[in-house]
Amino acid sequence: MDARKARRWDVVLPLRIGLAQPNLESLDDYLFEHWNAAKVAETFRPSTASVKTVLEWLEDEGLEASRVKLSKGGSWVHANVTVAEAELLLGTEYHVYQHSESDVEHVACVEKYHLPEHVAEHVDLVMPTLHFDVHMGRKRSVDKSIGQPGAGIVTPKLIGEIDSALTNQDLTGCDKQITPDCLRALYGFDYTPVATDKNSIGIVEYTPVAYLPADMDMFFGNYSSSQVGQRPALVSVDGGYEQTSFQGFSINGEANLDLQYAMALVGPTQNVTLYQVGDLVEGGSFNNFLDALDASYCTYDGGDNSSFDGIYPDSDYKSQDCGTAPLTNIISTSYGYTEALLGSAYIQRQCYEYGKLGLMGVTFLFSSGDNGVAGNGECMDANGAESYSGTRFDPGFPGTCPYVTSVGATQISPGNTVDDPEVACDQNIYSGGGFSNVFGLPEWQAGAVQNFLDTYPPAYAPDVYNSSGISRAFPDIALNGLNYSVVSNGRTQLVAGTSASAPVAAAILSGVNDARLAVGKSPIGFINPTIYSSNFTGAFNDITAGNNPGCGTDGFSAQPGWDPVTGLGTPNFPKLLDLWLALP
Repeated sequence: MDARKARRWDVVLPLRIGLAQPNLESLDDYLFEHWNAAKVAETFRPSTASVKTVLEWLEDEGLEASRVKLSKGGSWVHANVTVAEAELLLGTEYHVYQHSESDVEHVACVEKYHLPEHVAEHVDLVMPTLHFDVHMGRKRSVDKSIGQPGAGIVTPKLIGEIDSALTNQDLTGCDKQITPDCLRALYGFDYTPVATDKNSIGIVEYTPVAYLPADMDMFFGNYSSSQVGQRPALVSVDGGYEQTSFQGFSINGEANLDLQYAMALVGPTQNVTLYQVGDLVEGGSFNNFLDALDASYCTYDGGDNSSFDGIYPDSDYKSQDCGTAPLTNIISTSYGYTEALLGSAYIQRQCYEYGKLGLMGVTFLFSSGDNGVAGNGECMDANGAESYSGTRFDPGFPGTCPYVTSVGATQISPGNTVDDPEVACDQNIYSGGGFSNVFGLPEWQAGAVQNFLDTYPPAYAPDVYNSSGISRAFPDIALNGLNYSVVSNGRTQLVAGTSASAPVAAAILSGVNDARLAVGKSPIGFINPTIYSSNFTGAFNDITAGNNPGCGTDGFSAQPGWDPVTGLGTPNFPKLLDLWLALP
């Protein structure tokens, strides 16, 4: 990035102040409980004192009350200020930073900013400040969306076309071509839902990515004939719809993969919800989706980051979705960024929201990434900047958030069968995994991580990865991610990626929810403390071969027990079902 001084006369900053949320330090203690939305909002709503202190500070600094607004959920203060006003308020200096390759310009302050001591204790973060938040003279378009082809750390890899698709009952070629029945055999997923009126499962897609109905029917014709004509239930977020203006594998491959396998595995009687996020003007982001799920978080009027989040309303969609989307019991997302790209304050604020929704009984699954320890294919340099010449491991996000379940990838070794142990995926993609540079080690994961570090210590210097032993490690579990038979744009093709692993995990866990709901129990909700507990030892198929290279290294190695390549291993559905049914 090259910097030059911001011109005060032509730059107005949308200053956003994230107020401190009480009780977050106790969030882990609450996670075995199930709360309603009202209790979540009330428990974590910023205090009256915080709101009063920040508003009075802004007024004392000369900002009229008419220029200051409190967000709907009470968590953000929003004010449009000039660069000169922002510099005085925060005791810093702003520059325009121009990316040397793309020429995109951003505004950020230099090194640090300052808040009065009596104000600082009431504030989590201020934007724009240390990271690159505000585009200069930007023309917003869908190219910044997480759904844009090639964006982020999770992108399904097209291996090639299939001359002859396996029949759904033929398990002899699962090492070359994965079908729904291959997955059922691998993980013992022989289950017919009985509580479909109570159960729910959601798949998230980000515009312009969208599925094609004709592809769905061709896939079902191959593997689940009773589902021909079946469609997911659409929940539109910020103008999202099944667009067909743009097509091709890079546009349709992800959604086709996610929905074809999730729907085929749960079967014709279980509805699958499609959360389609964003229109073709703004696209969408994780924050846009969270805005729509929870009105207490909704940040369209303060807190969303214009570098990553769609800003609504726009020329196409004349509204903002705030708390309008229904919650499903499980939500699977095959998209991701890196911690380094988004910045610590931004991802910490977002991560807590996943924890709050976990309190409400939602299981969040995120793909861990397809580039091993190299994040989006880049690594970090000594200054923490992402670069193709960097040598420091680059963890992905949201997989490093302690309140989501991160899903890595495995494969059947060539020549092996569904009865043989899988290995970490090492063809076409590598399972994302490693150690966070932002989030601390959760108590429920400490024993598993310490065992790995003590028994199989990675042979890397501390400047290669976060070797402190006190950081969140990922992934948590893994599932097959290689050679999926997917119909896209009228052709049956082989596809690889943790993109496949997450929706399959969602379908299998949905079966557990169904069985619990059928006997009057609650959904499994946030599963991480449970699956890492001693009660669940042996409930996953341990993966002990393979690694996840990147950054000029072999990455980490799959080892007995938890490891930062395949987590706890792949699900053994019969064991998981029995164990979860035995819980209250």
